[in-house]
Amino acid sequence: MNARTQITMDPELQRRAQAKAAELGISFAEYIRRLVAGDLGETRKTRPDISIMFDLGASDEPTDIARDKDKMIGEAVWQEYLHETGRKPRRRKQNKAHRR
Repeated sequence: MNARTQITMDPELQRRAQAKAAELGISFAEYIRRLVAGDLGETRKTRPDISIMFDLGASDEPTDIARDKDKMIGEAVWQEYLHETGRKPRRRKQNKAHRR
């Protein structure tokens, strides 16, 4: 059976529920389904999607996090600082000995 039920609620309560659903990254309908299932004690154990653990970065080259973690963290913090202050990154100066 695939029946749709119209539910009415206080507009402010609905706005807050929709904001919470958006914060969780799910639809309002899914948020309501989860609340009802939880209230009825029918929480289902779902396995997390393992694909969310992959493709987190956008690097063209392979990285060695164990070796380069301090450098990578430093670069990330610097980029965040530049973003927050509205500055643009300066071009790095090359040493004359390393120029080609």
